[in-house]
Amino acid sequence: MSGLIGKKIGMTSLFDKIGKNIPCTVIELGPCIVSQIKTKEKDGYNSYQLSYHDKSDKHSVKSEKGHFKKANTFPKKKIIEFKDFEEDLKLGDSLTVNHFVEGEFVDVSGVSKGKGFQGVVKRHGFAGVGQSTHGQHNRLRAPGSIGAASYPARVFKGMKMAGQMGNKKVKIQNLKVLKVIPEKNLIVVKGAVPGHNNSFVIVQK
Repeated sequence: MSGLIGKKIGMTSLFDKIGKNIPCTVIELGPCIVSQIKTKEKDGYNSYQLSYHDKSDKHSVKSEKGHFKKANTFPKKKIIEFKDFEEDLKLGDSLTVNHFVEGEFVDVSGVSKGKGFQGVVKRHGFAGVGQSTHGQHNRLRAPGSIGAASYPARVFKGMKMAGQMGNKKVKIQNLKVLKVIPEKNLIVVKGAVPGHNNSFVIVQK
């Protein structure tokens, strides 16, 4: 699936032709450099390695510098492989936001915002149990019973309980491309995408 690496700029809204307000996300896409071409003969499969966002020289190790020197570019922060790319690319080629057109649908993946340790009300949408008018003390946001007594005498796997929330890889599918701004390497997609502002995202056709 062909795609590009980008950076989430933030959310805004646009008005369509009938005046409806549409929430959307602005993403900076590219320029991405082809830093390696993998072939079935040499690596066992075909893919293009794309890299994005320059990395400072002092934070780059010698092996990184040598790897990116082959592509005649500077070391990058984000490196992703793409299989089944639509175009025939060469080492060192630069890909921009022009890879996408207005009106098509894309999948956007990234790492969601980390929320830390959260209870069941926030994490799973529980309503809270009990009625405060019946002598309930401080159990309004508690999960309630998590299993039976003597049988089965255990808690089943997958039980919705409190715990770590967020900070996971998430993919949002079928987001419409509302606008492409090539002079600023920006793309505007309908709806929200995972991650905080300035976090790396992957946009695939």
